[in-house]
Amino acid sequence: MTRDTDSDETTAPGDAWFEARTAAMHLRDLLTAAGLARDFPYLQADVNAFGNGIVNIGRTNPAAALRLAELLRAARESLGDEAFAGRTEDGDH
Repeated sequence: MTRDTDSDETTAPGDAWFEARTAAMHLRDLLTAAGLARDFPYLQADVNAFGNGIVNIGRTNPAAALRLAELLRAARESLGDEAFAGRTEDGDH
């Protein structure tokens, strides 16, 4: 078992739903800090038919999407392109 360093949750390694839930909770916290919590009402953790953890961000409005893009752009400018390197357009690492 491992302990999530930012919460009191203990999860079994490889537990897809708990991994997805932890990721969704981290995203929720950051969206809340950015004032975007109400703009992502469909944010949820799930597991697909293959047992893979899924974080569903869901639909949002154009203003929230633009705000999220601004935040990501600012993070990229602050951290540099290296922080965003290693990802291809098809999602491979």
